[in-house]
Amino acid sequence: MLISSARAATLKLINQREAAAPHAPVLIRGAEAFTLLAARPIADPALDLASPMKGPFRAEPIAWSDGAEAALELARLAGILPAFMVDPVNAGEAQPVAPGDLAHWADAANLTIATRARLPIAACEDAEIIAFRSADDTREHVALVIGTQMSDRPPLVRLHSECLTGDILGSLKCDCGPQLDAALAAMADEASSGGWGVLLYMRQEGRGIGLINKMRAYRLQDQGFDTVDANQRLGLPDEARDFGTAARMLDLMGAREIRLMTNNLRKVAALENAGVRITERVQHQLPANPHNARYLDTKRDRSGHLLD
Repeated sequence: MLISSARAATLKLINQREAAAPHAPVLIRGAEAFTLLAARPIADPALDLASPMKGPFRAEPIAWSDGAEAALELARLAGILPAFMVDPVNAGEAQPVAPGDLAHWADAANLTIATRARLPIAACEDAEIIAFRSADDTREHVALVIGTQMSDRPPLVRLHSECLTGDILGSLKCDCGPQLDAALAAMADEASSGGWGVLLYMRQEGRGIGLINKMRAYRLQDQGFDTVDANQRLGLPDEARDFGTAARMLDLMGAREIRLMTNNLRKVAALENAGVRITERVQHQLPANPHNARYLDTKRDRSGHLLD
């Protein structure tokens, strides 16, 4: 099986040479050939309590390390666990994928404006929605322009990553829903005073790991892990969002200077590295509740967010 180094550490393989390199893929061999039934608890750490006894395993050298790294990244893009059975019986015809294909799929230059339309919303009736599409990605990102777009005044911009549980279902585990509502209200105030705002709604659920993997991380959080450790135990990064796509969206709209609503300094740096000029960072902080206090503390203490 091909697994992540983080998962290999959980399986007590961290002292073996091939499993010691951070973020490297690890090829493991069991005493017996892996079956699908046996492989699933190895791949999914959320099943560790139900299936604690695993192994023994041995980490083996990987002669095709570039392909292995590409496979784990493809798993993240697909929103599945970063684990593969290598050369399983009756797996079907192999589909060759070159490591260089990843760079093409991640190229934000492939993004274009698909369409746009007027969209009055509760926060502001003077709004327009712009839809973006790439031929190499099924995710369709949107921008919501609040007020009248102008070239001589930087817009108030919020990058908001999709959160089904917070935005739609009102989850109290995160602050996504309240952040979205507060951003739209702030942009409506901006428009009322002659300015304008842009909400970029990015289809990158769970900070880029996908909805199902986010649910798996929630299950690990129920076992006591914080958000960063939960992602790492899944073999996934705690930050996998594509800010280059957001920069491309702003460029297509002609918004090359912005005032950014965020407490995340990584987001500021990523947009600036992608060519966006940020004239002001606008604080965007909301009060905690009993269910998300630890989540907000983790963002401050482990992800570098400014929460005060």
